[in-house]
Amino acid sequence: MDTDPITELPPDVKQHMTRYKAPPGLERRIRHMLLQESRKPGLLDAARAAFTRWMPVTVSFAFGILLATTVFTTMAPSMQEGQLEEQVVAGHVRSLMPGHLMDVASTDQHTVKPWFTGKLDFAPPVADLAQQGFPLLGGRLDYLQGRPVAALVYGRGGHTINVFVLPGGDAARSTSPRAAMHQGYQLAQWQSGGMRFWAVSDISRDDMARFAQALSSAQ
Repeated sequence: MDTDPITELPPDVKQHMTRYKAPPGLERRIRHMLLQESRKPGLLDAARAAFTRWMPVTVSFAFGILLATTVFTTMAPSMQEGQLEEQVVAGHVRSLMPGHLMDVASTDQHTVKPWFTGKLDFAPPVADLAQQGFPLLGGRLDYLQGRPVAALVYGRGGHTINVFVLPGGDAARSTSPRAAMHQGYQLAQWQSGGMRFWAVSDISRDDMARFAQALSSAQ
């Protein structure tokens, strides 16, 4: 059994000692402090601390993903155009190898156009521009973006002009020829009647502009 320490004191000491009364609530505050010191963090506290610690990292990561997606979406069309431009030039160079230029050799558009029937899932428009100085020489099948396309062959003096025709875009939308230069070759591209046209040759820039304008106007 516990004893009161005060009862153990000599009588003269107990008679003259000063007694102090504890302030109200002192015991409750002490118990609360001891409880806080001994209590370990619970699941809710741990989750709150982890969220507070990782929230800035998560926000930064999410912002980075959003930024990367926006940049990619913005740049994707121009990247695809650049890849197609590379393929167009490669197709032109490949066609200049012996035996690769034409599958059907004819200056008659009514011979060249029907030749593509059954070989493609679209009908490429074919025009004879001999009157403008760019005679039709024939055509062949080629490949762009992993699919077969039409390649029309025109001449200008001793030069060869390849015109790649592939479906794409709004049928009601037409664009004027846009000139470019790639690896020393003149290029022109435009859109008409739901088709996309890419012309490539080593002719002069002025001749390419005249050719593209003449062909786009004849479609």
